[in-house]
Amino acid sequence: MAAAAGVGKGTLFYAFGDRTGLVRALYEARLEPLANAVEAGPPPLGPATAPLQRIPALLDALLCFKLDNRRLAPALEEPGSASPYRTEQYTRWHGLLQAMLEQIPDLVDRDFIAHALLAATRADLVEHLAGQESVPRERMREQLANFTARVLGSRLVAE
Repeated sequence: MAAAAGVGKGTLFYAFGDRTGLVRALYEARLEPLANAVEAGPPPLGPATAPLQRIPALLDALLCFKLDNRRLAPALEEPGSASPYRTEQYTRWHGLLQAMLEQIPDLVDRDFIAHALLAATRADLVEHLAGQESVPRERMREQLANFTARVLGSRLVAE
């Protein structure tokens, strides 16, 4: 990587600390457009969208992002690295999902539901399904949409 960037390894490690820091910086730079769309973009991801439409759109976007970044995303979740549940990105997505779930009346265990929905987009699961099981992208997206609908109950289908 250092040679491709035209710098020495020492320069890379000075700037990013270690391989994980470099991967995290690259990952976050690629994730920034999605984060911006969620924070201020138009429907279906933007804040003006109703939660029952926004939640599946967000999860689909995260799944597609991880599929598009299959070599990068698992590096942040591999054994021995810091817990993926403590990263800034995970905290952001969990908090956002939980806030959306808070807007759905009569829904219980919102914190757990947010964790469970995010687990369906974990990089290691995405890699397993896409790589080892050769599940096509569109099938994975359909499965995630169906799972989300079941978790949220008939409310999602009705709207």
